[in-house]
Amino acid sequence: MGARKKTGILISGRGSNMQALVKAARDPAFPAEIVVVISNRASASGLDFAKAEGIATEVVDHKAHASREAFDAELDAALKRHGAELVACAGFMRIMTEGFVQRWRDRMINIHPSLLPAYKGLHTHERALADKVTRHGCSVHFVRSDVDSGPLIAQASVPVLKSDTPETLAARVLDAEHKIYPRALAVVASGAVRVEGETLVAAKPGLHIPLTIP
Repeated sequence: MGARKKTGILISGRGSNMQALVKAARDPAFPAEIVVVISNRASASGLDFAKAEGIATEVVDHKAHASREAFDAELDAALKRHGAELVACAGFMRIMTEGFVQRWRDRMINIHPSLLPAYKGLHTHERALADKVTRHGCSVHFVRSDVDSGPLIAQASVPVLKSDTPETLAARVLDAEHKIYPRALAVVASGAVRVEGETLVAAKPGLHIPLTIP
């Protein structure tokens, strides 16, 4: 196995998807190494988890910067200080500038609680229930300047029950997120996929993209 890809994770809260990635990366055979967890909020409880795992943490407070560009410049510097080669957004509640997205193009991934391209943005579970869909889920994609767009890496689907509330549906989707995000990071970090324009291509035979979990 080649060198593990050094990965920085961005969070704003408890970072449950960050925790799933960190747990997966405990295995020396996992192709990504988590080198830093960065939050825009000093109160984010996920920072305590990362510290307990022996992972470096940083706080880049968006309120301490005069502009989005200044905030993103400090975020970029923090990632580079730790040698990050990939970025995984895990509940990071900031919209990045075009410049930041371009600097990390095809090296930054995000997880979103819907089966994209359906339900971009917020309140995905409420919207899915309002539409009476029978399947809902989550998606991992490369980040682009348009919110919740970019080549799809992986998707996981869950049933929508007639008894569901936004909270029960969210919990079922979150379980799927914790399964699929490590798999998506693994295929990116291992070089099993590559981006050609806006299309994701499997670099290894037999790999179907996007990865899907029923």
